[in-house]
Amino acid sequence: MDANIISQGTDKILNLVHNPKILILGIILIGITLLIMYFLKHFIVNSIIGIVGLFLLTFIGVKLPFIVTLIITAIFGLAGLGTILILKFFGII
Repeated sequence: MDANIISQGTDKILNLVHNPKILILGIILIGITLLIMYFLKHFIVNSIIGIVGLFLLTFIGVKLPFIVTLIITAIFGLAGLGTILILKFFGII
């Protein structure tokens, strides 16, 4: 019984060998992964720099609503932090 199961699994794996559809699918998946990582890398770095900027502003004594500013800064980075500072300057926040 075990030999039969092993031979069935081996046959299925051998059907994948030299199959051009598998090669094309693999190349497409690698390309999609590289694109996602390229864009997420910039997003993550921008978010981290924005959050560091928020903590520096908090450290020097700038009073901002923390949760709202943290969410906006985590999404938009330094641009979001700058927008929050402009809104604070005009008294909107």
